[in-house]
Amino acid sequence: MSFGTLLQDCFSLFSTPSWVRFGTKRFRRAGNKEPEVDGQCHDSVKLDRDIGMGVLQDRRLASVASAAALAAAGILLSSCAATTQASPPQRYKQFFLPPQQAQTEPVQQAFTDPPRLSLYANDSPTLPAKLSPIPRPTDAEFIIQRANERFAAGKRALQQGEPEQARQEFNRAVDVLFNAPENITGRVALEPRLEELVDAIYRIDQDQLGSSAPDEQVSYDKAPLDDVLEMTFPIDPSLRGKVREQVRMTVSQLPLEERDAVVSYINFFSSPKGRRILLGGMQRSGRYKAMIERVLAEEGLPEELIFLAQAESGFLPRAVSNKLCVGIWQFAQFRGREYGLNQTPSTDDRMDPEKATRAAARHLHDLYEHFGDWYLAMAAYNCGPGCVDNAVMRTGYADFWELRRRNALPLQTANYVPAILAMVIMSKNAEEYGLQNVDFEPAVTYDSLELQTPTHIGLVAAALDRSVSELKELNPSLIKSVAPAGFTLRVPKGQVPRLEAALNVIPADRRDSWRVHRVEQGDTFAAVAKRYGTSAELLSSANHDQLPEAGMFAAVPVSYPGDPKPVVKRTTKAAARKTAKRASGKHASLQQASPKRAAKPATRTAGKTARTAGRRASGA
Repeated sequence: MSFGTLLQDCFSLFSTPSWVRFGTKRFRRAGNKEPEVDGQCHDSVKLDRDIGMGVLQDRRLASVASAAALAAAGILLSSCAATTQASPPQRYKQFFLPPQQAQTEPVQQAFTDPPRLSLYANDSPTLPAKLSPIPRPTDAEFIIQRANERFAAGKRALQQGEPEQARQEFNRAVDVLFNAPENITGRVALEPRLEELVDAIYRIDQDQLGSSAPDEQVSYDKAPLDDVLEMTFPIDPSLRGKVREQVRMTVSQLPLEERDAVVSYINFFSSPKGRRILLGGMQRSGRYKAMIERVLAEEGLPEELIFLAQAESGFLPRAVSNKLCVGIWQFAQFRGREYGLNQTPSTDDRMDPEKATRAAARHLHDLYEHFGDWYLAMAAYNCGPGCVDNAVMRTGYADFWELRRRNALPLQTANYVPAILAMVIMSKNAEEYGLQNVDFEPAVTYDSLELQTPTHIGLVAAALDRSVSELKELNPSLIKSVAPAGFTLRVPKGQVPRLEAALNVIPADRRDSWRVHRVEQGDTFAAVAKRYGTSAELLSSANHDQLPEAGMFAAVPVSYPGDPKPVVKRTTKAAARKTAKRASGKHASLQQASPKRAAKPATRTAGKTARTAGRRASGA
């Protein structure tokens, strides 16, 4: 029971009188005797006395009760004060919240936050006094960039089936370089880029723009030394002692001798015409030199025999001689088949540089085993072992120089060996003959893929985004546009996976006729069909009614034009002029839309055309 309830009960008990007055009558509480109302006087006096005593007694009891209540209140307040001192004061009474739990010691965290570091707490950052300027391209680089943009726009127009727009863009690209100021900074970089751009446009023009006639003939190169080996040249007496000393000091696996015929060819190759032929072959040798030296070493032959290829073809894979011998090593058909070089209507292994080199090395090895002399072996390689055997039998001499002196060998064969020895001596003494700075062409690098079905070379070119002429240079043994099944196709390094992805899109029995398209962003069946001149329904059917994603390949059921016929180039002066005129057409298509640059480019174009025609005419 609380203190308030106790105090209320006390007041209720002692404050209520023992009688209650109702009108003029008084009644006693329960337990008191009810007064009689008989009207007797002494009873009324007694009653008044009793009432007065009761009132007095009630007052005393009320005083005692008040004192007791005050005492109880004091005791209770003192106890509350003691309790209040022991517990912390509360400002507000919170009746609707649970009582607070006793505070415990704070739990220490297992991991503390990492300290905050200030990078500039101790020192301020050091800023450069002057910011380095942003590199600005030179005027020449800016012009080259503009030309590249126009060239790229032309390629896009060509892919979209707009050849006329492509021609205009290509012309603009060349115009940008042709019209560059003469005194521009970095102009030396414009000339190489101009040559590259013209060559690239020419290839595109021949392959895709249709400037070449459908019946254009496949051309072969003339063997450079065919005419030279049938000529004799004067001897420079001042060279005798020099050549004799060089032969004595030169280290060579192939025997070297100082003979009049050797000195006469050294004199010829030192002349402007002979030097051009020699340098042209040496420059082209860079494409196959490493491969030829490797094969010769594997077959155990002198490395100097590489100059047989220089004398035979000038390292031209499609060189053909007056006797219809073909390739770098000039194999006749029957001799090629003897050493595994097969010929089919679409391929000729004699023009495969690596296969022909292996066959030539084995043939030379057999000839050396037959004659036991490298000079006779080289002579037999030129005119055949039967010819040399007959000369030896007729004269009784198994010595090349004696057979030459007796005119027992054909004139070309008699000059063949001295010409090779002269080139070996000059190359091993390059500084004395000014040949130390030959700019060799880069070696041919490629990956190979064996075709499972007949495949058009145009399909491969479209899949790899390369020109047809570039692929034909990598595959000189392919004489038709369709490579047969089983043909080992050579493609640029690292391009085999991309080619396989494109071939998988085309049905195996349609790879010799169908084309392939690399899908671009925004392409539709209608747009692609318009580009290749077919219907959207046919294109959709060939791709199973779903156009691949951008970057993937789509099949295009459109065939390629027919194959050209082969022919051998002529090297007469009239043919050289005709070749120069045809080569000038390489730039004519570029000038159709740009008459304003006809004056300036004429000199450069004519110079390049003349150099090209001169090299072809001389066999370089």
